Amino acid sequence: MGEIHNRIAVLRVERGMSRKDLAAAVGVNFQTIGYLERGEYSPSLELALKLAELFEVPVEQLFSLRPFVPLSKQLSQGGNQSGGGGS
Repeated sequence: MGEIHNRIAVLRVERGMSRKDLAAAVGVNFQTIGYLERGEYSPSLELALKLAELFEVPVEQLFSLRPFVPLSKQLSQGGNQSGGGGS
């Protein structure tokens, strides 16, 4: 199985949450959040949906099979807000 890319760290920091805060909110160990952020662990469907709901974003804005285009590059291109998950 290929690598799953995510924006968990970006969204967590943007909301002023620690890994422990985020872990408690979705019911996992804080180390799991670190593994997810580093791409060392792929979430279950349930966990992916919980994270997307917590961050109030569609799951495809949080996870992708392809690397996400950096937000700064998207903004400079006037660009595509959909990230790396599109076809």
